[in-house]
Amino acid sequence: MKKRASVGLIVFLMALVVLASVTMKIQYDHLKVTERIRPRELMQKQFKTSIAALPRGIVESTTDMEMKSLWNVSNLKDSNVNFSGLLAIAVGISQKRNVDSMVRKFLADYCSIILFHYDGNVNGWQDLGWTDKAIHILAQNQTKWFAKRFLHPDVVALYDYIFLWDEDIGVDYFNPGRYMQIIFSEGLEISQPAVDPEFSSDIHHRITVRNRKTKVHRRVYFCGSVNCSNESKGPPCTGWVEGMVPVFSKSAWRCVWHLIQNDLIHGWGLDMKLGYCAQGDRTKNVGVIDTEFIIHQGIPLDCHVIAGSCICQGCVPFTDVACYLLSWHAEEATAQKSLDSRSRIRRQSTAELEKFKERWNKAVEEDRDWIDPFDLQKR
Repeated sequence: MKKRASVGLIVFLMALVVLASVTMKIQYDHLKVTERIRPRELMQKQFKTSIAALPRGIVESTTDMEMKSLWNVSNLKDSNVNFSGLLAIAVGISQKRNVDSMVRKFLADYCSIILFHYDGNVNGWQDLGWTDKAIHILAQNQTKWFAKRFLHPDVVALYDYIFLWDEDIGVDYFNPGRYMQIIFSEGLEISQPAVDPEFSSDIHHRITVRNRKTKVHRRVYFCGSVNCSNESKGPPCTGWVEGMVPVFSKSAWRCVWHLIQNDLIHGWGLDMKLGYCAQGDRTKNVGVIDTEFIIHQGIPLDCHVIAGSCICQGCVPFTDVACYLLSWHAEEATAQKSLDSRSRIRRQSTAELEKFKERWNKAVEEDRDWIDPFDLQKR
């Protein structure tokens, strides 16, 4: 009898242990969920608290880049305009004429302009008729990805599309208004105008080359180190635009803004991941517009600083930002110094590419709840 009582007691104690373990696990899982949600709830609570002293109707949660006159009562845009765009470019004075052509095109379609002056020369633009309509930011020795510091998604939420372009772009065959109408009708969240291969530099990827037979294309077909076919689901065959002239919807930009790394200024590798910000299927929501195409002029690397401007002597096409960065430190750089600077920039860009890859892989590994939406093997 005593033996049966002892066995029953042991079974009862084991049941208590199991029950306690299950209860603790449930509490632990609930705590994890609570901790994961709490920061968002806390931020919302803090935001509400920070503006609690204001009457609700006076709160303006967004803004824009429009320049408001000191003397006009109203400076509203034409109410008939269906789309609004923001053009942001990193510029140097040596590309003043080309940037002037770009800006005039965008202003004609009621777009806002923001220029990041990487060479420190802001006053050199004052003779242009539109200069007081643009926002000028002195960003010494920075590339266009410096835009993250100023184009927070909440700040630019009133714009339908963000154009984050290089300065060496020919726009003779490009119309911003028509372009925005096309990408809206096509449902594109991330896009770029096609590159005309006849007048452009050789530095561009196949998917960006203009197709004269279509209005829009979302993929490219070729065989080589990578075979691109209808079965291809990602870069470089589909779901991809270059970092040269990307255009983002406001929703896509909110994602891209978080993807841009604060300390990796060249942005190498970023274009390969933009498809994750396409707000869905990148093979459908990312595309290249053929009827509104641009010319990528390409600025050579072999440059010298003469009288404060960058004079380039035809060699490898690159951007004027790199041209300036190569030789900002000397008034008259020798050919050898130019080569050395070019090598340093190339090494820095490559190192940043590897760093970006490492960060992506580490983030994927550490976020156990994240599932790659484009990983077909896991579907």
